[in-house]
Amino acid sequence: MEIKILGTGCPKCKTLEKVTRDAVAESGLDATVEKVEDIVKIMQYNVMHTPGLVIDGKVVLSGQVPTLSRLKEILINESLNQKS
Repeated sequence: MEIKILGTGCPKCKTLEKVTRDAVAESGLDATVEKVEDIVKIMQYNVMHTPGLVIDGKVVLSGQVPTLSRLKEILINESLNQKS
């Protein structure tokens, strides 16, 4: 699973990155997490409100920071969708 955190470095972006890394670690998923700060690359995903969360090329969240438990749900659901 390839996860990208889209954001220019604002506090919400940094929080989403931390929560995402924590969620990946706690759920035991095989995933890479990358922080994307280049505004041109962020715009390629049509994200108008940062932070954005992209999983395997698909934007699953933008403009919000979910709780750790909610983010784990999202990651596990996306993982299951890949396998089916």
